Amino acid sequence: MSDPVRLQLMKDLFGSVAEEMGTTLERTGLSPNIKERRDFSCAVFDGAARLIAQAAHIPVHLGSMASAVESAVAQLSLAPGDEVLVNDPFAGGTHLPDLTLVTPVFLDGARAPRFFVASRAHHADVGGMSPGSMPLARSIYQEGLRIPPVRIARVGALDREVLGLVLANMRVPEERLGDLAAQRGANAVGANRLGALAARFGARALATATDELLDYSERLVRALVREIPPGRHRFADALDDDGLGHGPIPIAVEVRREGRRGADVVFDFTGSSPQVEGPVNAVRAVTLSAVFYALRTLLSLDVPTNAGILRPVRLITPPASVVDAAPPAAVSAGNVETSQRLVDVVLGALARALPGRVPAASAGTMNNLAVGGGTGIAAFAYYETIAGGMGGRPGLDGLSAVQTHMTNTRNTPIEALEHAYPLRITRYQVRRGSGGAGAARGGDGVIREMEVLAPLTATVVSERRASAPYGLAGGAPGARGRNVRIDVAGAEHELPAKVTLALEAGERLRIETPGGGGYGVERAATGDGTPVATTAFVARGAPSPRAKRVRSRS
Repeated sequence: MSDPVRLQLMKDLFGSVAEEMGTTLERTGLSPNIKERRDFSCAVFDGAARLIAQAAHIPVHLGSMASAVESAVAQLSLAPGDEVLVNDPFAGGTHLPDLTLVTPVFLDGARAPRFFVASRAHHADVGGMSPGSMPLARSIYQEGLRIPPVRIARVGALDREVLGLVLANMRVPEERLGDLAAQRGANAVGANRLGALAARFGARALATATDELLDYSERLVRALVREIPPGRHRFADALDDDGLGHGPIPIAVEVRREGRRGADVVFDFTGSSPQVEGPVNAVRAVTLSAVFYALRTLLSLDVPTNAGILRPVRLITPPASVVDAAPPAAVSAGNVETSQRLVDVVLGALARALPGRVPAASAGTMNNLAVGGGTGIAAFAYYETIAGGMGGRPGLDGLSAVQTHMTNTRNTPIEALEHAYPLRITRYQVRRGSGGAGAARGGDGVIREMEVLAPLTATVVSERRASAPYGLAGGAPGARGRNVRIDVAGAEHELPAKVTLALEAGERLRIETPGGGGYGVERAATGDGTPVATTAFVARGAPSPRAKRVRSRS
């Protein structure tokens, strides 16, 4: 048994390296997407590319980033001072706008890296058929520049030829250059801090500590798995559509125990849809990330978040499916939208296995908006995700107007948005009453409306417009979301969940995000004070709780 004081110390020290990397990236990033929304993640890996520590950043980034580090190690022979850039979803990435920078850390003159530090940042544009690189594409070749693991710096010197090739394929290269420079700075800070830890404790002691932290997390997850009753715990839900007229798109999972003493757990996604024509396909790394996140939410806050959490997990994903896409599938929305539905189905199955410990469904979408326009030095590209409602929890209402599950970004302040882009926010408020009723109510979504001040192209990629976030334990579903275009005459035009459209100056775009599902049966009091069950509240546009439960059981 490890010394608990020493173990906690090393956990916090490794974590502080990732947190300081994140602070550096936030303060030096150029785009509002980095410095305001904080759409980035930083993490520390050992020499075997195992996640050791992460900052409190974006779950869909962090659970999948190890795959990018593994790809870099497998495909390149790295030397001190090298830096690797990758965004290929089929080589450890998630979707093309997420550029991952991997830096090896050599200690004590060793020939192989003892650690790796990595930063993953969502860049507002990486080329492709529409500004923002979130198009309604039919293949990955339409989504933007695809970068396999490639050295962008060699022995500490930036490779200008590789950098020039990358920037030539992006609509706002100066902004991309600034954000990439911020990532390089963040990784340099992480490498320096690990070097300082090695000088203080010794490289061998750091390696021993990483093994102990991984073992500790594994033991705690195995203890959690033993609480799952024997049997097959199933849950299914569906994506609304793929943006090209196909849907609903089912996603199903079965959770079951196996292994010696029942301490291993299987997440079997057999029964999920084959990959589709539109961009909602998720690569296997995203599915693994959703499982990683769901398990982590059931553990206490002081459990180290590292690769040990996944040691008891066996993941089964049908090849060439919407949960394990194969090239040349389009995947831009798989990272942001399918990841959310993956969490919904995994938590739904775990709610059946461990009742009373899992919340109702949250908004279930990141409500993605990408806009861009202009040419030359006037070119601009902007991307944001819009908050929704959190699901009600056992004993607690869900929070309103928050990012949930696989996203953890901040709101873009109105002042920053209007300063940087030809946009004006005309309405921004909590969408009252959109959370589902229950003993614990679901949180409300938001209404965000913006006016376009110059011609631009906008892409909306959203979910939960056809299906509602489910309630649990008798709670009602949350309200579905809506997307609305308002022309210059003030007429409103309902938009589909996923759409690309040209907007003229004076037009407005309004996005109403879903609320979270309610938890438990809402109760009221009779005249004599006796509590009685009430009729479940059904938010506007949401199906009845009974209808939703029937679909969930299927």
